[in-house]
Amino acid sequence: MSISSDTVERLRSLINRERLVRTVVELVKIPSKTGDAGAVLNRLGSMLADEGFPVERPEGGYPSAPAVAVRLKSGKPGKTLQFNGHVDTVHLPFVPPQVDGDHITGSGSCDMKGGTAAAVEALRVLRESGLLQTGSVLFTAHDLHEAPWGDGRQLEGLIRGGYVGDAVLIPEYMNAVIPIVGRGLATWKITVRRNGPPIHEVMRPADEPSVIDAAAELVARFKQYAGFLAGKTHPEAGPETVFIGQIHAGEIFNQYPQECRLEGTRRWLPGASRQEVEQEFRGLVQQVAQRTRTTIDLEWNPVRDGFKLDRNDPFVGVFQEAYSAAGSGGTLPFGSKPFCDDCNMFWSLANMPAITHGPNAFGAHTLNEWVSIDDLVRVAHVYALAAVRFCNA
Repeated sequence: MSISSDTVERLRSLINRERLVRTVVELVKIPSKTGDAGAVLNRLGSMLADEGFPVERPEGGYPSAPAVAVRLKSGKPGKTLQFNGHVDTVHLPFVPPQVDGDHITGSGSCDMKGGTAAAVEALRVLRESGLLQTGSVLFTAHDLHEAPWGDGRQLEGLIRGGYVGDAVLIPEYMNAVIPIVGRGLATWKITVRRNGPPIHEVMRPADEPSVIDAAAELVARFKQYAGFLAGKTHPEAGPETVFIGQIHAGEIFNQYPQECRLEGTRRWLPGASRQEVEQEFRGLVQQVAQRTRTTIDLEWNPVRDGFKLDRNDPFVGVFQEAYSAAGSGGTLPFGSKPFCDDCNMFWSLANMPAITHGPNAFGAHTLNEWVSIDDLVRVAHVYALAAVRFCNA
């Protein structure tokens, strides 16, 4: 089955730009830092319920902010395409929404309330068109996405609870390629400590361990480790990595510090064992602790495992057809995904084809987020076309 021109135009005509903009603004104007997205999920749920959608509020193991789930059913058996978005934002000062020409700005407009709203609009036009003849569409939205404040466990709870389709689209802010590979991620925090009280530098015992020296040795060892990891590489995803983003020690310039803190990331390729990655990292840290006679505490926070998509999966062809039919111009090349998103979890937990494709947007994890309204309309069209093509096949 191919997508007819009548279907393309029917769905395009039903996309309501003003309604879509209102939805984005409604979501963005409610602050929703990760772990505290209950209010925006409540608003999204009530908005959809007011429009007559059958809204479910599964907790997914996080009762503080129950997720939102909607099943749009054709009434006939068939495949289910899932649209999934997170509505939590990173922990930065809140920026209220503003519409400025083609842009909507504000906290979460890029990452990813804008894309989530586009998926909602696709759900609306699918219902209004009556073009879903078999199967169903499942829409889900949730909290606990953004690391390190969230650990993804609400989405994991949803997946394990049966809120999962046969394929999934994630409207994150990436649309130049179809990602077929992505690395797993853990964040880590290290605290190096010594015994003894705070003390002036000239009064310290000569044999007192130095937490800064120990941290410096960790930095050197991590540099060596990075060289080793560079040999574990993928032609599209690149190498496995270890990264240090922060180092802090001391209260004033001439006080011998009691502790030094380091923070960073560890990324690995799909197929690597999360447990083995952590064990290897912990072993390296403990070697430095023994050599430097310090105590080193490691806080290891796994975010997502790696991600893969079979470029020959039938869903890839379905999506390419929908992308092309929406007037996007040809098909998308294949590439890698530099960040972790929920596709990683759908692949690792449910072994289902997952494609990241969202609107033109910028400023994720900054105070200057924006999303293109024109491209939100395009994404809603692509998602609706993909659902008709996938579910009716």
